[in-house]
Amino acid sequence: MPTDSAITLIDLDFVWPDGTVALEQLTATLSTGRTGLVGANGSGKSTLLRLIAGELTPTGGRIVTGSDIGYLPQSLTLATDSSIADVLGVGRKLAALRAIEAGRGTGRDFEIIGEDWEIESRAADAVGVIGFGAADLDRTVAEVSGGEAMLLAITALRLQRTAITLLDEPTNNLDRRARTRLFDLIADWPGTLVVVSHDIALLNRMDHTAELHQHRLTSYGGTYDQWREHLRNEQAAAAQAVATAQQTVRAEKRQRVAAEVKLARRNRKAQKDYANKRAPKIVMNNWASAAQVSAGKLRSELDDKRAAAADTLQAAEARLRSDEHIHVDLPDPDVPSSRRLAELPGGQEPLVVMGPERIGIVGPNGIGKTALLEDLVGGGGAGRLLTDRVGYLPQRIDGLDDQASVLDNVRTAAPALEESLVRTRLARFLLRGDAVHRPVGTLSGGERFRVALARLLLADPPPQLILLDEPTNNLDLISVDQLIEAMRAYRGAVIVVSHDDEFLARLGLDRTLSMLLPGVLTEAG
Repeated sequence: MPTDSAITLIDLDFVWPDGTVALEQLTATLSTGRTGLVGANGSGKSTLLRLIAGELTPTGGRIVTGSDIGYLPQSLTLATDSSIADVLGVGRKLAALRAIEAGRGTGRDFEIIGEDWEIESRAADAVGVIGFGAADLDRTVAEVSGGEAMLLAITALRLQRTAITLLDEPTNNLDRRARTRLFDLIADWPGTLVVVSHDIALLNRMDHTAELHQHRLTSYGGTYDQWREHLRNEQAAAAQAVATAQQTVRAEKRQRVAAEVKLARRNRKAQKDYANKRAPKIVMNNWASAAQVSAGKLRSELDDKRAAAADTLQAAEARLRSDEHIHVDLPDPDVPSSRRLAELPGGQEPLVVMGPERIGIVGPNGIGKTALLEDLVGGGGAGRLLTDRVGYLPQRIDGLDDQASVLDNVRTAAPALEESLVRTRLARFLLRGDAVHRPVGTLSGGERFRVALARLLLADPPPQLILLDEPTNNLDLISVDQLIEAMRAYRGAVIVVSHDDEFLARLGLDRTLSMLLPGVLTEAG
């Protein structure tokens, strides 16, 4: 199998049938090894993977791979009655092997096996990495969790040993244990691997980082954190270049003005000399002609310098990114440290949420973490709320009215506030101008998320407790940064369910609670 495969994009264009441009004149190379592909939601990452995989046809340009490709889409669909062996692509070979071992094999069975007599042990070794054994090969997909199904699909791609493998958001909805097993899978991945992800822990296990930004794909030979540091340094240098170029432009403008003043004085003196007949007429005409030539040359030279300075400024500004950040000054929810806000189900006695605490809840998928939050909000279950001022952001942002405007959606949570005040606060969430009048259904994923976050945080009266359920699922890295910026400005209590250790660390938690038994929380060590 080739191990030096790479992906080359040449003037790649893709336009959706409705005319929306997804990719335009994209020329780049994705290196061999493991590459993390990042970019804002809507930048075209998933579209690019589908184009490379051959699921979509470019509108223009071409893709050069020269190798076989394996592809895992973001939305995984597996037949529930399929066996794990079938998911791995070894079902027919296993059936043939067993028929031969039972003494009822046919010539067709021997053809199916070929030389792959170690298929069962090879498959068992492959699933062993993700916590399964040889006996599990006959289980059906219906018997495994969604996270386990994802790991099985990735294991199947690994068994295929294609020269190039594409994974689209493989850690979505994986719990800590499943993510650890995924990391084991990719540690020594055979061939070229391209992973679209917002999972920083995964991205930091890549050899390269590629970013799709404003229809350009740029690559860096390092992990995500290394790339971010490189980008920060690059942007600092770009900002300094812009400041220097602006100073030069101002200096050239001042020189041009000073030159015009000097030329005007010289012209007035010449006119006075001409009127006073200071020299013969022919001599003064020669002086005037020479002065005009000199003035024209000076103006031309200064205009050239000013144009060059303007071009330098424009080039420097083009290097400076315009990624925006949320900077919010939120209403004070008035949560003193002695205020009891909720009781959560503990082993022996309730765990009390006191004051503006920030609490993370971790645990395996399916254990009941989401049910706990839903029961708190709904008033059922073992836990209970001790305040009625609660904001809840579920995993799926489906509580917005798609037909109503941004402004109307947010004002439902703060009907008493003046429209002008709501608009001012929305601007801090990067929702400005005419954008506040757009129907929510027409917004991008990142914009829609900011509307949901704004409605949550701008409620009147402001919530004293906010519940977040896996908030980083399906959010791009910019939106995650914006969520963290908003939550840092919030002065109430937060309970967040998440499997994203990086996100939890950046929130600055006061406590971490583990759910290892259904519906029961314990203080994490």
